[in-house]
Amino acid sequence: MSRLDVTEKIITTKVSKGLKWADVAKSVGLSKEWVTAACLGQMTLTAQQAATVGEIFGLNDEEMKWLQVVPYKGSLPTAVPTDPLIYRFYELISVYGTTFKELIHEEFGDGIMSAIDFKMDLQREPHAAGDRVSISMSGKFLSYKTY
Repeated sequence: MSRLDVTEKIITTKVSKGLKWADVAKSVGLSKEWVTAACLGQMTLTAQQAATVGEIFGLNDEEMKWLQVVPYKGSLPTAVPTDPLIYRFYELISVYGTTFKELIHEEFGDGIMSAIDFKMDLQREPHAAGDRVSISMSGKFLSYKTY
């Protein structure tokens, strides 16, 4: 048994039961973005959160313990993503990454945007020419220190 096995079981159960991530998140009491990341193996759940997720997805005690192990994060199967939707984010960073960097440095100075002290909100925006995906990201600015 591995964390990947638990993730696959969660996805299989989600599909077979017709569950929505937003409903799972509501039961856990956190955002759909964070809970989805946790269920997909990118975040660590507390014992209480793991028990809630375990009940929803029919996990046993061992599987719930795997949800509480700190995962290996950023575990895409290839260096350049091959999934078309994920590739578009890779493309977005390839095209706009230097712009993000320049504008963040100009506004805040030399540092980074945290992906640890971070939140994200993904929403559907109705639009006459076709619905749009709206993603808002907010990460704490961490400046580089001199020593």
